[in-house]
Amino acid sequence: MSKQTILVVDDEQDLLDLIEYNLRKEGFNVIKAENGEDGIQIAKEMKPDLVLLDIMMPRMDGIEVCDKMREDAELKQIPIIFLTARSDEKTEVEGLNKGADDFITKPISTTKLISRIKAVLRRFENPEEAVKKLAVHDLEIDKDRYIVTRGSEEFQLPRKEFELLYYLASKRGKVRDRQTLLNKVWGDNIYVVDRTVDVHVRKIREKLGDHYIETVKGVGYRFKE
Repeated sequence: MSKQTILVVDDEQDLLDLIEYNLRKEGFNVIKAENGEDGIQIAKEMKPDLVLLDIMMPRMDGIEVCDKMREDAELKQIPIIFLTARSDEKTEVEGLNKGADDFITKPISTTKLISRIKAVLRRFENPEEAVKKLAVHDLEIDKDRYIVTRGSEEFQLPRKEFELLYYLASKRGKVRDRQTLLNKVWGDNIYVVDRTVDVHVRKIREKLGDHYIETVKGVGYRFKE
């Protein structure tokens, strides 16, 4: 089995070296970048399995890097874990809403970091996601390309909106509460407020119409049969 590759983007050289040492001990390939612009370019060239991304960096901060990756057809499927010295909830929610998959506060426990990396990678190997293309109602939801098609129209949803739609569509007719949706789409080791689900459902409805996802009052959401 080939080694998985982690791209680490951080402007602190000592931290880069520490993370590289520990990840290589765990059997990962590691590539490094010291700023966001280089990180994006290396990601395009190397297509890593996961990106560890610092938020506070010169030239281009991590939030902007994440935003650009999620807008890029070649990069938007790569999982991202934020590393940051900022621990305020606003920063965390902003990062997760931009499409990050986890959020780790510095100073970093290498044991915890490796555990979280493996957890995110496992989510992307989840057998529940083996079906890559769903045809539901008049929509085709293509997980290989992260594109939703309706007739001749194509919709490129931001990553978490797409994954929420995909998950609900794969369980169509079944009600899923907000906590289940948070666990399945954002991960069960990440703290995200329930309101995050509501905001993403609203954005999906704005783009596709409000006749696909149904609100079940006091419970959660379901994709209509």
